[in-house]
Amino acid sequence: MPAPLTLAHSSCPNDTFVFHAWTEGLLPEAPEVRLTLADIDVTNGRARRGELDVLKVSYGVLPHILDEYALLPCGGALGHGCGPLVLVAEPAEPAGLAGARVAVPSTSSTAYLLFRLWAADAVPGGVGEIVVLPFHEIMPAVRDGAVDAGLVIHEARFTYGRYGLHRAADMGEEWEKRTGLPIPLGAIVARRSLGEPVLRTLADATRASVRAARHNPDASRAYVLRHAQEMEPDVVDQHIDLYVNEFTADLGADGLHAVHTLLDRSAALGLLPRLPDGALDTTRAL
Repeated sequence: MPAPLTLAHSSCPNDTFVFHAWTEGLLPEAPEVRLTLADIDVTNGRARRGELDVLKVSYGVLPHILDEYALLPCGGALGHGCGPLVLVAEPAEPAGLAGARVAVPSTSSTAYLLFRLWAADAVPGGVGEIVVLPFHEIMPAVRDGAVDAGLVIHEARFTYGRYGLHRAADMGEEWEKRTGLPIPLGAIVARRSLGEPVLRTLADATRASVRAARHNPDASRAYVLRHAQEMEPDVVDQHIDLYVNEFTADLGADGLHAVHTLLDRSAALGLLPRLPDGALDTTRAL
């Protein structure tokens, strides 16, 4: 019997919801996997070191790992109206963020790329110091004046009002306004050395797990809530509704175009190395 494949994704509700059926052994045809739950910054680093077989990573990491990993066309996070937010303690126009001290959860995340692309156009002279803070510390830091603004993701879209904060800009809205494309956030990648037949099997298993989750959402509810890091059930439900959508089941032509656009625009600003020609070709075949 072959050894289980290694899989890592976050404990966020969209990931545990999508992969529940597979990781809990509810898909008889799917390969066995050994799961590690880890923050996206951790999985980004492990992908860059080539440590695991299948991982959830930020789209912004792809140019650094595509020699070793192929993008799977399913299971990730991409959609409409789901982008990161820039929050401030007092209402402010984007131009008012010039020279601001901004807290971000990571500088290797897709959220940070979207922020930098937006700020290049919207903030004359650019923002000031970038401070990396754990996600849960960002909104309190903005509220308490430790930073001038904060870049937040995920469930913060639904909870920032509790901190008395205001939205200065929505990175998703800005991205869609400029491109007309869905917002790329998180990707599923698998080791190329597994070979195309195995990559195809992994894509099939991911799609089957997505279908199972959407067909019977109650089946994973206890599992998702157990890993939801003290989120209220209604916030968990909003999180899943927003981040699990048609692009989760199949990236499709629009999704791939969005990924290419994000990476190309980021490379043009010097934020990422340029994506090699044909680097995502494997994705189209799976």
